[in-house]
Amino acid sequence: MNALPHGALALSNLDEQILQPGVKGLPLTAPLRQGAIGVQGWNVLHGDTSYPVAVLKASALQHNLAWMRDFCARHGVQIAPHGKTTMCPQLFGAQLANGAWGITLANAVQVRVAHRFGVRRVLIANQLVARSDVRMVLQLLHDDPGFECVVLADSLAGVARLSEEAEAHPLVRRLPVLVELGLSGKRAGCRTPEEALTVARAVERAPGLVLAGFEGYEGLLVSNDREADLRAVADFIARLGALVREADDEGLFGTREILVTAGGSSYFDLVARGFQDLHGLSRPLVAVLRSGCYLTSDHGLYHAHIRELDAREGTPAGAGLRPALEIWSVVQSRPEPDLAILTMGKRDASHDAGLPLPLWHHRPGPGAAHALPDGCTIVKMNDQHAYLRLPEGPVRDMLAVGDLVGCGISHPCTTFDRWPLLLAVDDDYAVQFALNTFF
Repeated sequence: MNALPHGALALSNLDEQILQPGVKGLPLTAPLRQGAIGVQGWNVLHGDTSYPVAVLKASALQHNLAWMRDFCARHGVQIAPHGKTTMCPQLFGAQLANGAWGITLANAVQVRVAHRFGVRRVLIANQLVARSDVRMVLQLLHDDPGFECVVLADSLAGVARLSEEAEAHPLVRRLPVLVELGLSGKRAGCRTPEEALTVARAVERAPGLVLAGFEGYEGLLVSNDREADLRAVADFIARLGALVREADDEGLFGTREILVTAGGSSYFDLVARGFQDLHGLSRPLVAVLRSGCYLTSDHGLYHAHIRELDAREGTPAGAGLRPALEIWSVVQSRPEPDLAILTMGKRDASHDAGLPLPLWHHRPGPGAAHALPDGCTIVKMNDQHAYLRLPEGPVRDMLAVGDLVGCGISHPCTTFDRWPLLLAVDDDYAVQFALNTFF
């Protein structure tokens, strides 16, 4: 049974579903009720699961949930974590139970999934453009007037499409819209504050719509030049805040509160501090971060950024966000002295922002896993093979066919979508419960 808080979501059907043999990562030879996984006595280190297998360390999840809850309280901000990272209802529930304002999503289908499990407030941090998708969301809001959904616009054409559908399918409340401020040469979003104000004025005039606030994504500013990043992020958040003030001065907002939101998973502390400068507005401000990867963190892309964030926050060593997600596989071949081939590949682990990082090795059976020495590196992956290069030394004689290797990953978003089911484990890798994804 899921031991995480459920946040009032309807998760019981997941535990009651019957899993059939063939579920990735499970050693099933007969059907099994999902809620019974935790009483099977499986342990990843004992060789009890199928491999590869994706695991989440439950202690790290609990720690990260509490860390972010305390961070938000300390900085006076809310969080609507980007659900596209995990698309996992059990993790949505745990985040909501730990104070999340809502769940951020990327498209209409994801909204439908979240609503099915009982999420009551979502923010679509993407342009909702296809008429079928706009209608899907409007129908949901019509059928469930208590459900809240905030959408984005970054153009007059986008505003017109939203307004046409909202007029044709009227709601009890007007559809709340955030205007997106973007970055030159990057993804969506108005390229200048002047353009953003023009779009905001169009929203204010559009039938069926109401201007709720402004949105941006500073994560596109991440580079290898940290000092330049810090300056660029601060400037971007300042421009976002200036937009809020100017729109407020013009009386464009039509909601009880003004919503401003940004915050990826690298520099969200800078965003939180920048939002603290927004005061003296005509109505209460709700400042929302959207960091999605904080919950599981990683050993690669975000690891260094989080350590730098810890330094800015004055967080003691070891007290910051902890990596929770690992992929365990088996050594299937030792064709050369410095090479081990693992039963894990691109179908199992992210590779868009760095290859997996080998962390642990273990010969199946009792005992704790041992850290792999420095110099052990995944240098290549095929669909279902990983090439682990081994440095000179004892490790070349240590790893044998059939041994287990645990890897950290870089960029959780593109690992979760490879696993319809992940296993939560304790610190000894005993399997506690299962977590589902819906990509």
